[in-house]
Order: sequence, then C-alpha cells, then structure tokens
Amino acid sequence: MKIKADYSNAPQWKEVTVKSSLPEQLKCLNEIAHNMWWVWNYEARDLFRDLDPELYDEVKHNPVMLLERLSLDRKAEIVKDKALMKRIKDVYALFRNYMDVKPDAKRPSVAYFSMEYGIHSALKIYSGGLGMLAGDYLKEASDSNVNMCAVGFLYRYGYFTQSLSMDGQQVANYEAQNFTSLPIVRQLDENGNPVVVDVPYMNYQVHAYVWRVDVGRIPLYLLDTDNEMNSEFDKPITHALYGGDWENRLKQEILLGIGGMLALKKLGIKKEIYHCNEGHAALCNLQRLVDYIQGGLNFNQALELVRASGLYTCHTPVPAGHDFFDEQLFGKYMGGYADLLGISWDEFIGMGRTNPEDKGEKFSMSTFAINTCQEVNGVSKLHGWVSQKMFAPIWKGYFPEENHVGYVTNGVHFPTWSATEWRKLYGKYFDEKFMSDQSNQKIWEAIYNVPDDEIWATRMALKNKLVDYIKEQFRDTWLRNQGDPSRVLSLLERINPNALIIGFCRRFATYKRAHLLFTDLDRLSKIVNDPERPVQFLFAGKAHPADGAGQGLIKKIYEISQRPEFLGKIIFLEDYDYLLARRLVSGVDIWMNTPTRPLEASGTSGEKAEMNGVVNLSVLDGWWLEGYRKGAGWALTEKRTYQNQAYQDQLDAATIYSLLENEIVPLYYKKNKKGYSEGWIKVIKNSIAQIAPHYTMKRQLDDYYDKFYIKEAKRFKELSANDNRLAKDIAQWKEIVAERWDSIHVVSTENNLPVSPESGVNYNVKIVIDEQGLDDAIGLEFVAIAKNKNGEEYVAEVNPFKVTKREGNLYTFENTLCPAKAGDYRSAVRMYPKNDKLPHRMDFAYVKWIQY
Repeated sequence: MKIKADYSNAPQWKEVTVKSSLPEQLKCLNEIAHNMWWVWNYEARDLFRDLDPELYDEVKHNPVMLLERLSLDRKAEIVKDKALMKRIKDVYALFRNYMDVKPDAKRPSVAYFSMEYGIHSALKIYSGGLGMLAGDYLKEASDSNVNMCAVGFLYRYGYFTQSLSMDGQQVANYEAQNFTSLPIVRQLDENGNPVVVDVPYMNYQVHAYVWRVDVGRIPLYLLDTDNEMNSEFDKPITHALYGGDWENRLKQEILLGIGGMLALKKLGIKKEIYHCNEGHAALCNLQRLVDYIQGGLNFNQALELVRASGLYTCHTPVPAGHDFFDEQLFGKYMGGYADLLGISWDEFIGMGRTNPEDKGEKFSMSTFAINTCQEVNGVSKLHGWVSQKMFAPIWKGYFPEENHVGYVTNGVHFPTWSATEWRKLYGKYFDEKFMSDQSNQKIWEAIYNVPDDEIWATRMALKNKLVDYIKEQFRDTWLRNQGDPSRVLSLLERINPNALIIGFCRRFATYKRAHLLFTDLDRLSKIVNDPERPVQFLFAGKAHPADGAGQGLIKKIYEISQRPEFLGKIIFLEDYDYLLARRLVSGVDIWMNTPTRPLEASGTSGEKAEMNGVVNLSVLDGWWLEGYRKGAGWALTEKRTYQNQAYQDQLDAATIYSLLENEIVPLYYKKNKKGYSEGWIKVIKNSIAQIAPHYTMKRQLDDYYDKFYIKEAKRFKELSANDNRLAKDIAQWKEIVAERWDSIHVVSTENNLPVSPESGVNYNVKIVIDEQGLDDAIGLEFVAIAKNKNGEEYVAEVNPFKVTKREGNLYTFENTLCPAKAGDYRSAVRMYPKNDKLPHRMDFAYVKWIQY
C-alpha cells in the first residue's frame, strides 16, 4: 500500500479574541480613547501618535485599536518614560477638567436625530456632508456645554470605501466594522445587562442593541439590529448607510424615529426639544404622539405638544431628494398606527401628503415632519428661500415668502477642522477668549497683525504635509491598481508643493459639475503646463453606487488625468474620507466648488478651508452666496445667463479659465524676494478675518438656540403647564373653528374703489362677516400680487383690516387702501383664523379668499 504524502482532517477553528490589558498607570488612556474628545484636541491626538507612530498610522488613528495592539514591551517602555508619563498625566487632567463641567441648565435640552454622524474615520457611520455636519454639531454642543443627546445607527458596514480600477471605474468595498475595536461602549441597564429596544414592525418586533458614543460631554446612542435575536430579514436594517431598496429604507426610518424614541424612553431620557436632522427621523414624532395619547390626551391635544417641541431641518433643495413611500408599502408596516392615534387611516397617511385627500400621492417623510414640527429650516439663506418655495404647496392659502420656513446657515467645528499649525498660530495672536467667542469678527481681525512670513510658513508647512501624505498613502494603492510602475513613480514625483494647488473634493453628483474644468482641454493644458507658473488640481470624492452618471464623471476625470499632458497635473485621490479631508482642506491653496445654482443647499467643505487660510473659488450658491467678500476669494455669479444648462456650463467654464489666467495664477506667482506673494497673503488674511468668524459651528449652534430652541421650549412650557391646559384649549379652539369654517360667510361689502385706482389715493373698504358664534376668531387682510421682471409672482402688499364694530355674530372690518406704486396687480381679501397663542399662521393654515 502506498503511503499518502499528505493527510489531515479539517480543523475545527474556535474564534478567540485576545484582549489587551493596560498597566494601572496607563488605564486613563483607555478612558480618553473611548471618548471622541480626542478627535478635536490635538494634545490628545499627538499623545496617542507618540505612543507608537507606526502603529498609529497602521490603525488609521483609532486610539482604541492602538491601545489594544501596543506590545507588552512598548507598554513597559512608556511606563518608564518620565516625560511621556507626564504628558499622559497632563492630557488626562485636561480631559477631566473638560468633562467635569456640568451642562448649562439655562439653555433648553435637545434630543437630536440623524441617519449619519461624521465624527472620525475610525467610526464609519457617515457618508458625506450631512453626517459631517451632524458630527460637528455634537462636538460644538459638547464645547458649548449644552444639555443634548443624539440618536443614530451603528452600521455594521457603514458607507463604502472607494478604490479605482485600472480604467478609472469606481469600485465600492463594504468592510465590516469590528465593534469591539471602536471608541464605543455597549449601553447596559442597572443590572449590567445590554439594553435592548423592542421596535414594532407589522405584527412582530425588531430587537436593537443600544451602543453609546461619548462625543465629549454629549452621549450619542446608536441602534444595532445585527444580532441573533433578529431574523435574516431584519439584521441588515443597520448594515449599510443608504443601502438596500425602499422597503429597507422605510425599515431604517422606522428604527431611527420610533426605535430612537423608544430607546430614549427606555433610558429614562426626556428632552425639551426634538430635532430631526432631515426627514429620515420624522417618525420620532409619531412615537411621541402615541406616547401622549396613551397618557390620556386625544390626537389634537397631543399634536399641539409634539409640534411645539419639534424642529425639522431640511438639507435638500429639490423635491426628488426627499423620501416618498407608496401607500401599500407604508401601510404594510404602519397600518396599526391610525388606531393608536385615534384617527382614520386616510387622516394619518394624509399627514405625509401635500394634498391629504389625493390617494395617488405617496407618503413623504418631509411633509410628515413639517406637519408635526412647529419650526422648519433650511441650511443657508438661499436654501431657506428655496425651501419656502419647495414646501409652499402644503399651505395653499399663502405665498412662499409668507410661510414660516426659516434658515440657519451651516457652519463647521473649528477645533476639528483647523489644522494644529493654525490652532497654535491663532492661540498666539488672538484674544485668550477666542475659543468661547468664535463668532466675534473683532477677534479674528487680529490676523492682520500676524507677519506675512508666518502666514506663508504655516501655509507651506501644511502644503508639504499634504504632499507627503499623498505620496505615503497612495503610492502602494496606485502601484497595485494602475499598472505601469514607472508611470506611477513619475506621477508621484510631479506632485509639487511649490505649485498653485487647487482642490475639488466632494460627493460626485452631477449637479456638482465636476466636469466643468474639462470643457476646454487645450486651454486647461496651457494653464497647468506653464513651467514658470505651475498649477495642479486634486480631485476626490465618491459617487453613490447607484449613481451611474456620478461614477461616469469619476471615470472621465481619471481618464483625462492619465493623458501625458495632464499626468501629475490633475490627480484623483480615491476614498475621500475624514483623514484625507483634513489634509486637503488645510493643504491646498484654493478650494473650488462649481454646483448648478441653486442646488447646493449649503456646503461646508469650503468653510473648513476658510479656517486654514485656503481661499475659495466658487459659484455664489449655498453658504458662499452669503460668505463671499471681495478681495477674500473669487466668485462666479449666481445669476443665470442661459436657460440651456449646456450653454451655462460653457460660460461658467470660460469664467473659471479667465479667473485663473488673469487673476488667480498671476497673483499667486507675484512673489517677492522672500518667495511669496504679498497680494496672496492679503487675500488669505481678508478671508480669515472677514469670512471665517461667520461660519463656525459655534455660530450655528447659537443660531439654533436663538431662532428656534429657546422660543419653542418657552412655548412648550406654557402649553404643558397645569396638566397641558393651554394645549387642550388651543386644540379645542381649532376644532371649533374647523367645524364652523365653511359656514363663516360675508354678509356685505362696500368700497369706493374705481376700476382703475390711482397710486397715492386713499380708498375705503368695509366688509361684514358672520363669524358663526366664534369670539373674534377671524382676521381679514388685503393682499396684492405683482410680477417681477422674470414673470414670477410675489406679494407686493399685505394690509390688515381692523374690526370697527360687533353686533352679535356680525363683525365689521374696515381698511384704507392706498396704492403705493402704479402697475398691474391682482388683489383679493384673505380671511384666516386668528389666535395670539398660535406660533405662526402655518400652524393652522385655514384660508378663505373673499372678493371685495
């Protein structure tokens, strides 16, 4: 018999996780590592890096993983290193001094709901701008010491990591997160058991673990359905951000809104304000309605309380960007809620429709959020106006400019996005109160006192840091994916920190117009290949895996970048994430943005650049429409010359080329004997002094309190006092008005208005209304509509009537009209319910138009 050369049975592998232990002297590091405070405190980041620089880069700056992987020998060395141990002690003291401050009880408490949070790349629960904004918001809430908590998801895979194939095709890679190596902790109950939230879905429940991320002083609670208690059908609810079909999206939004509220309830957390960051979280208000109704209130009473404490922030400038669900799908999961609310199914689903009685209209989460929140806002001044127009059909008796939709322009968390080099420079020259008074332009104006040499040295240090980062991080990837090694090495050698470097880094959606720069390749080639004045462009960004057009743009840019005349002059950096973003917003010279107007709701990457002396070149859209100052950056006009978008693109491209050729490049290279352009430094200083102070997250958070939180909390307190007495009274008043509305009618009208009235002449109008037993609950106003030069209607005048007489149910209203300007108008009298306890007209938007 021949003896086999190889024989073995299959191994029965056993999964074992070997946990690292820290010496007693280093255990404080574990406490710091599990609080995201280190993200925006460079003393802590520098400390973790110096524990083991090579390992720190290997674990992508995740201190939890760093501590797990530190060798026993290295731990022993650290304990013996007196200088390093002193630094550990000092950083821990900084951390504890920060954490031990109690929240500011004078400001209303807030629960914040968002589908994503961008706090650090170690925690993959974000995809782009919305998440970065939410993460920055929590950081500033912590720094401002407000009473806030937040709710989101702990995604198993999060958003994808990006690589490019040899032909420039985006490859999306979903990598599972190992939760035990993340800066998070499992939320435990009083008995030390994991907190589980049971969320109703149809006729069964989905069970979610609750994890906690400590963002400084702010707890962020993350729901996780990827556990053995759930079916294979429901485990994936928290697998991927914006993944799956519409049914999975609905399941996610049920979990975020309803599950999020149930989680807070289970944790015993109550807040004064509930803030929906986008419509994804709208169903939190549904659960709040159910809770009030189960507590003894009827639907209308509960709605008063929920609305008074609800805020909806919209980040979307077009209707197509909102989530809509078919009635059949929505009813599959939400069918039982009408009974819980004590209303009909048609009434319930109508709360998510612009036209409640239109059974063909889908259920919109945004419309539901608007109908269950007292306040609504866009995220820049322009986006506020865009949102007013977008949502105007919900309140059919009012014109867009009359509705209550407001705005708070987005900002960025200064300590996170300002490079350490700039933080130190600002600390050296700015007032010591700077960090607590970041919106004070007077403090920022101290930048004019900083020597030009120091500004330039800071800029060059960060440019070199960026170039080094690109060479270190992308060398192996490019060699692996792009074939010819000599070509890759040639590309790396051509990245020049002394060139004018322009960054275009953002999500690759078609409206961002990443293609604009490539409209005239010959002209572009001359710009980038000038040997005396070299210019380089860095592109980065991801396209959604379902967005073929966005992926096509990436491929096109990659292909152009590989042409001989553009090699090393136009570079695409794949996998745009938090770490790469920090390098780019501080390392390039110009931040370029070219969206189709007015589709950029706000944009914040340009604001991050501002904090680092990086100058913006952008279309006047989103935040830049407000932020642009002459001499502090460059702008493409917001005015449209052509209705044909292709022609407009050509014009905008020509404008960019012209600005580069005639202004930007000559100014940058107008260098003095010291090797820098004094004119360029002046633009940097103007940008920092005049723009940066207005776009910090500190200003944004303060705006939310001043515009929304404080007034809502005050009104909610009034409504809920004395067993919700005022809420019940207002609900009853609305019910009576609604019941009698159709029977309220005009008894008589009289006026001395001619067919063609003259401007500057007074005319009298008298109208008698039968209010059907209501007690002075009706208002009248004269409304005149005109058209602007674009043929768009606007409200030219609103002139209220005064009640001059009352006889039983008959109210006499009088008004004196005096046309201010000659012209063509349409006019009518608007009747509306009035009650000084309402926050605004849209709260009870009944309207009847009267001919006079």
